[in-house]
Amino acid sequence: MEAKEKFKKDSYSRDVLKKFSQHKLAMVGLAIILLEVFLVIVLPVVMKLDPYTSDILNFSAAPGPGHILGTDDTGRDVFARLVYGGRVSLLVGLLSAVISLCIGVPLGLLAGYYKGVWEMVIMRAADIFMSFPSMILILVLVSVFDPSIWTIIFVIGVLGWTDFAKLIYGNVLSIREKEYVESARAVGTKDFTILTRYVIPNAFAPVLINFTFRTAQAIIQESALSFLGMGVQPPQASWGNILYAAQSITVLSSRPWLWVPAGVLLVLTVSSINFIGDGMRDALDSRTKIKK
Repeated sequence: MEAKEKFKKDSYSRDVLKKFSQHKLAMVGLAIILLEVFLVIVLPVVMKLDPYTSDILNFSAAPGPGHILGTDDTGRDVFARLVYGGRVSLLVGLLSAVISLCIGVPLGLLAGYYKGVWEMVIMRAADIFMSFPSMILILVLVSVFDPSIWTIIFVIGVLGWTDFAKLIYGNVLSIREKEYVESARAVGTKDFTILTRYVIPNAFAPVLINFTFRTAQAIIQESALSFLGMGVQPPQASWGNILYAAQSITVLSSRPWLWVPAGVLLVLTVSSINFIGDGMRDALDSRTKIKK
């Protein structure tokens, strides 16, 4: 019986991977994200990039041999800040989504499986969190605490738990009534074993899909905060505070090298992550057929 179950799981995994690999936009998005991660890790070491030191002879310099994308108002290399800003933006997106998942999934499991008081308290708390405009609440919390990168990660992550909790709560409500779960209860299987062996594996697929979309949303929220001056603070770079320079009409019209690359990378990154999420959704959908 165990060998048969293992074969079914392996077969399902192969089908999911095959369907995902056939999703062209998802593969393009995955390639772009992997390339970005590789570049933001390797380029600073290989090219010895310095996003903080000012070139006192080249304030607001146009792109040239010494500075690939020119310099900003204080003489800092724009390309170096773009690469380091990619590190920060990707880190914020990923860690914020991880925090949201780690908070939301256990709470959703408790509410859906045990119901009763757990369901009332957790779901009403989720409703309260979702009743506030998220960006305004994030702005308030960030302004109260020091607007550092770790504060932003924590605040965005904590406020994003409701999506995961609501999603897994709905899935667990239907799974807990399945025959195999009731059979496991009838033979005295402990709740922890039921949750880890039967409930979570069958309820977790939509959570993985939502994780990608949450990552993209967190990157946008960090960029919006930094653009408003309440996110990652200079001299530390992020794509959001690089775009902060675009508030000047002079920069917008005559110095596009300061903001266009960051804007393009931001759109490209968020789109790529969303493409990966679309690919995962189609791959995990049993109704999607594998191309011969």
